Amino acid sequence: MLLLMLVAATTLRLCPLARAQPLCRIRTVRTGKVFHVREQIQGVGIPEVTSAHFAGSVLLLVVNRKVYVYDYEANSWNASTGVEHPVSHISGDNCCYSGNSFCMDISNLVFAYLRGDQISQANIYFSNTRGYRFQKYSQERQAELVGSLGGIFYFYSLSQVGLLLVDQRKAMFSYSDHPLNRSFGLPFDYNGTLDILIAPGQKGILIFWFEKSLLVSRNAGQLVNPVRVREGQHILYSSISEANITIHSVAANENELAVLTQENNLYYGSLGILSSSLVKFADQNIWSEEAVLMFTDVGMLEILTPLPDSTSPAFDFQKCPVNIQAILMDPQLQVDVCKVELLQGEFENKMYTIDMNSELELTALMIPRPSTSPVPLVMVSNPHSLGLQAVIYEDGYTYDGNTKHRLNISLRQQQHWGRADPNFTSSIKRPTISTITLDIANKEISCLDLKPLTALISVGCDLEKKIVIQNEISACYNGILDPVALQDNYSYVIEREAYDPSFRGQKATEDLEVPYHYEKLGCPILVYYDTPWKPVVELWREGKFQEVVEAEYVLLEVNGLFTYTYSLTADMALCSSQPQNWTTIAKTAGDKGPFAWDRENYVSCHDPKNNAPLRWPKVPYQILGGPTENKVVFDQRNGIYIFFISIVDPYYSYCHLETTFSVYVYGAFPLPIFPPEITIVLLTGATLLSVWLAYLIPELLHTEQGLRVKGFWVRLRRRCRKSCACVWARG
Repeated sequence: MLLLMLVAATTLRLCPLARAQPLCRIRTVRTGKVFHVREQIQGVGIPEVTSAHFAGSVLLLVVNRKVYVYDYEANSWNASTGVEHPVSHISGDNCCYSGNSFCMDISNLVFAYLRGDQISQANIYFSNTRGYRFQKYSQERQAELVGSLGGIFYFYSLSQVGLLLVDQRKAMFSYSDHPLNRSFGLPFDYNGTLDILIAPGQKGILIFWFEKSLLVSRNAGQLVNPVRVREGQHILYSSISEANITIHSVAANENELAVLTQENNLYYGSLGILSSSLVKFADQNIWSEEAVLMFTDVGMLEILTPLPDSTSPAFDFQKCPVNIQAILMDPQLQVDVCKVELLQGEFENKMYTIDMNSELELTALMIPRPSTSPVPLVMVSNPHSLGLQAVIYEDGYTYDGNTKHRLNISLRQQQHWGRADPNFTSSIKRPTISTITLDIANKEISCLDLKPLTALISVGCDLEKKIVIQNEISACYNGILDPVALQDNYSYVIEREAYDPSFRGQKATEDLEVPYHYEKLGCPILVYYDTPWKPVVELWREGKFQEVVEAEYVLLEVNGLFTYTYSLTADMALCSSQPQNWTTIAKTAGDKGPFAWDRENYVSCHDPKNNAPLRWPKVPYQILGGPTENKVVFDQRNGIYIFFISIVDPYYSYCHLETTFSVYVYGAFPLPIFPPEITIVLLTGATLLSVWLAYLIPELLHTEQGLRVKGFWVRLRRRCRKSCACVWARG
């Protein structure tokens, strides 16, 4: 009797699966054979393709351990340059924000390497030209690492390069930059040679798999966990190896995962925000040695099998389109109904920028099903640079009486929240990338259309920002310069003794005629030469005034004029170390030219970490703004100065905030022909001579010789009077 009951139960269990709807309707798709096919070239041999990667509009292939580039838009082939050693694999990050310029930029960077090399001696190459040109890459502590190289990846979600180290059936990641370079990711089992798939979306999701293993990491390899197999709400197996199945192919998109096994089964699951699991779909004869999986859209999966033809080198394909949503509605799968009716946010699939000291506010709306309490969860892929705070509250009701929940999300740099240990945060000077994702914790697999809301956050330069120099009193306003004349091919001359074309403060050999670009500079700011001065720098964004910039900045006259200095010296500015200046910057600028001083190379002399000794305390302090009251002091020279200005404070903005502006200096009297010392001596001598003569002449007039001289002048005066009277009478 018991045996009959077991047989009946088994029959009931198998019958529903047999009656379940098929996974797909298989059809054949014709491809290359409908076009003219060239004859196959003989004698070439069989090439071995070990890796392929899409980078923008090109396909990179490793063929016979060399890298080749195929531009499928231009239909052209090229061999990559710079790879001097054999390689087996190429890797890069995937980008789901199609049409975004940022996506194109990150797709340019790829790595080439030989899997299995000893990591301490591995030859690794990287390219930021989509694989056309490579150059050597090494991490700072690579020579100290132990194990073989399992892979190398650039994780944009963490702004880190990760090396996968494999040693004695264990693997872990080593990272390139602070703070992750202080330790390793947690070790995980490495049974066999794992293929690694980076899920698109910049969330840092990695999928590791081979025939008997399937692992997922949601934080770029720091933590790696096995994917479980479930039936309904019950976990059947905690890993693929326990399920005793053999994986043939794996596919993933931003939120979904599919597995095709050699046992002719298809498994499907979601890349949940907390955990991942798979459910088994009904059986169908879909497996072959050449079959592969591919997601074409959310909930749409294709199983493609190439069909070889002995008469043609081109392939047709057997196509098996799978509608995941339709299959999940099968009651035999025991899939629970989704607890959320709506999850909506205007930030979905958008890109935002958070500049230094800036904030970003995002909002989302969640409507749960009645009598359910789903838990929304907000996560960032790079918590080392981006921090968040979320608040949820009830915000009214729908027409059906369901409660609406509003979620407010505040984002800013992690360093500015004040809640994280400094050893946890990344360098605030370095721009980074992160994603923010809003999802439902442990949501049902049936929530297929309820995609997580994801946005890309660039913690870096806000390109809408610019600086403007305040010009309330211009030389045109006071009538010193004529704006009409300035616009009519106006030019001015700089004297040879006032400028140096090499910016070293040496006199030139000839005068310089400078054309004035009014459309760029406008009317010059009017400045009196004898008054210390500094510009008023304004920050503007999207055409709107934001604030007056109080950060540190530097000036340089673009034509090499050196007839100005600064009101403070290094010791007067209270520098604890030797300050930088334009001369020291020029020595290290290389081919960047004379205007290379910016936030990237600026080092404050007030920084306690700056150990450059203060050897010349009396040199001019050339940094304006910030904690000092330093100003520009002009020499006794009238004329136009055109200044380049650069904000060098690395903590003000990630942008290179630079501009040029003009100044007209007036009020200086012409310099004397003779040196002031000679003029003073002559004036003093003349004064003393006048005093001496004023004393001497009266004394001489009382002597005999003086009386004769006096009589001579009296007689001469009388004769002149008579002569003048005669002339007057005749007239």
